[in-house]
Amino acid sequence: MRPALSDYHHLASGKVRELYRVDADHLLFVASDRISAYDFVLEGGIPDKGRILTAMSVFFFDHLKAPNHLAGPPDDERIPAEVLGRALVVRQLEMLPVECVARGYLTGSGIIDYRATGEVCGIPLPEGLTEASKFETPLFTPASKAELGDHDENITFADVVEMIGAERAAEVRDRTLEIYTQAAEHALSKGIIIADTKFEFGTDANGDLVLADEVFTPDSSRYWRADAYREGEVQESFDKQFVRNWLTGPESGWDRHGETPPPALPSDVVEATRARYIEAYERISGLRFDDWMTAS
Repeated sequence: MRPALSDYHHLASGKVRELYRVDADHLLFVASDRISAYDFVLEGGIPDKGRILTAMSVFFFDHLKAPNHLAGPPDDERIPAEVLGRALVVRQLEMLPVECVARGYLTGSGIIDYRATGEVCGIPLPEGLTEASKFETPLFTPASKAELGDHDENITFADVVEMIGAERAAEVRDRTLEIYTQAAEHALSKGIIIADTKFEFGTDANGDLVLADEVFTPDSSRYWRADAYREGEVQESFDKQFVRNWLTGPESGWDRHGETPPPALPSDVVEATRARYIEAYERISGLRFDDWMTAS
């Protein structure tokens, strides 16, 4: 008989996830349907979003050649019935205080920094780059981890060295770029560009580096259609950028730089966001989301 969620001690709430203690060495990692943008958790949510994020993470954890924090399958008997399909049992790790960002293209906060300084995270870039320009080689552009409600800030590699030491910083940088390259090549074979992504790493009891949290989800990555890619333009996306674009567009009536929280998403934006997330999962994994729902 499966445990109830109330049988586990609740440890923490994030913008999207809830964390519970399973035992001394394991945690329950539960993805909700909440969606955040610009450091706000938006009213309402996206139906099935927690399941989509979990399904995508499971696919990539299995696909990638990198140690990860999974401690059992998606139907692990330790997962309560009420969160099956959107929860995973994971190993407890000592988490590193760095958001590990890999960028293959210039967009988002990267292009804002580039336009202001000609650099991204202290990395000088060539003149003449524009929205969606592809880098010759992917960049490691780390960020500080923010508290709930605060904003991650781009930092330099030297900052990472100061935080975790030179040897570990180099390992994190190299592993980030290796994992990004693996996934980007796979996605491109499915007609999708992974423009950028962010990871979290922890260390296990032996001090070994372990990939943790979520990986290559539409929340943590920018997915673009390869057949529609045009340098110099904002790309059609399968990810959370669709929500960000609506919030900062004329229809929402919201001032991002004001003091009022953003409005709830209208039903058509909710439905379109769900459809984009599912399409990203199905195209990249080659699996049907309905089968994940049934199996879970």
